[in-house]
Amino acid sequence: MAMEIKVKKLTRTEIDQAMPLVLEVFNEYEAVHYPENGKEAFRQAVCSKDYLDMLTAYGAFNGDTLTGIIATRNNGSHIALFFVRGDYHRQGIGKMLFEECIRDHKNTEITVNSSEYAVEVYKKLGFVQVDSLKDEDGIRFIPMLYQR
Repeated sequence: MAMEIKVKKLTRTEIDQAMPLVLEVFNEYEAVHYPENGKEAFRQAVCSKDYLDMLTAYGAFNGDTLTGIIATRNNGSHIALFFVRGDYHRQGIGKMLFEECIRDHKNTEITVNSSEYAVEVYKKLGFVQVDSLKDEDGIRFIPMLYQR
């Protein structure tokens, strides 16, 4: 079956509707490396109205099916969420989402706190690691930077 992926900016309601995908992918690929307090901190963040209100997000759709999401904060200078459903990995969807995001925001630098799982994905997009593995409240991440 041929895919025709379309990327669009998400409304606030659509961001809320995307959180089950975020949690599904988080649980499958990242939570396995997190202690319980880190898993809970992540879940609380993505269920927080205040947190979600800070985000600008883009979704990738195969027809009506949401296949991935990228969300930024701080006027696009920091990637807060970046998740693609497992059965859509390695099909260019993450790259499409990132390209749409940087088209919309003209920042010369973009930061991300990458999960250990996603470091190679970010490297392929042009990010470089700027510090070692960190652990804050059980959330494990590697600081990375993209420069235009």
